[in-house]
Parts: sequence; C-alpha cells; structure tokens
Amino acid sequence: MSDKIIFATYTDEEILKDGAKKLVSKGVKINEVFSPFPIHGIDPIIGIKNTRLGIMAFLYGLTGLTLATIGMRYFMIVDWPMNIGGKPNFSYLENILAFIPISFEFTVLCAAHGMAITYLLRNKTLPGMPAQNPYPTTTDDRFVIEIRLSENKKHSSEEIQTLLKTTGIECLEEKEYVI
Repeated sequence: MSDKIIFATYTDEEILKDGAKKLVSKGVKINEVFSPFPIHGIDPIIGIKNTRLGIMAFLYGLTGLTLATIGMRYFMIVDWPMNIGGKPNFSYLENILAFIPISFEFTVLCAAHGMAITYLLRNKTLPGMPAQNPYPTTTDDRFVIEIRLSENKKHSSEEIQTLLKTTGIECLEEKEYVI
C-alpha cells in the first residue's frame, strides 16, 4: 500500500501559521509540521491535542517526594539516629523542617528525569534511532508542512497544491511512500 504525501516548505514561521490557518479553514488536514524550533500556537491550528506530560511530571514528583520521605525517615530516624545540632532524633515530624530541602531537591530530580525519559520514549527519539525528518533543512532554517492525501479524501492533490501555492510557500514537493 502506498500513500502520497505533499511537503510544502516555508521560510518564516508566521507565514507557515497563516498558511496552516488557511488550509485548515478549507478542510485540509495537516498531518505534521517540521521546524528548527517550536512554533508557539501551531498545535491548536493543526489540531494537536495537549499532552499529558504535566500529569506525568506531577506523578514523578510525587514518587520522588515519597521516596525521599521514606528514605530520610529510615536513614535518620530508624536505622542510624544521630543528634546533629541538638535536634531530636526519635521523631520524623520533629525534624521535618530540616528535611524540606532534601525533599524538594529529590522531588525535582525525579520529576525532571522522569519527564525526560517519558518524552524520549514517547517521541521515539532515543539515541541511535533514525530521524523521522523528511528534510534536513528543517533543522536549520526552513519550515515544512506535511499533508497526507490518504487523510484528505475530499480534496484532490491538485486542489491541495493550488491552495498551498496561495499560502506563500517557497517549495512544493509530492512524494509517494510505501507503507
């Protein structure tokens, strides 16, 4: 099975956003946008839903806070109680103010590492994986819109290309991919 894909290259992100708005208003489904940096505001235009990465960050942070609390209670109260600076060593609650910086730092550590690993796994961008970028110039200074004809049944290739030419594109290319 094969699918035809149209790639439209732009030189400026504002022109791309205006072009994407125009295409979506005409009923064209944009599959992907490739750019050298994040384009703020493009996600709602092309219909990308918000991620749940924030929820995962909260859960990773909560895990870090829980592990830090359990660890500090075990190490400092149960296993090897030490009298440091005259603080009582028989109760976690009486020492909780001394443990707040450690709790905060471990929460941030777990949240940051968990989000980074989740992001890399979700986007399939682990080290050694092949790039999914159709044009090498999109890592430098160009912006590309990808439109799959299989997702735009009510528009022909010629109609989409005519619409794209009115959006200020620099280059237009149609490729056939075998799925």
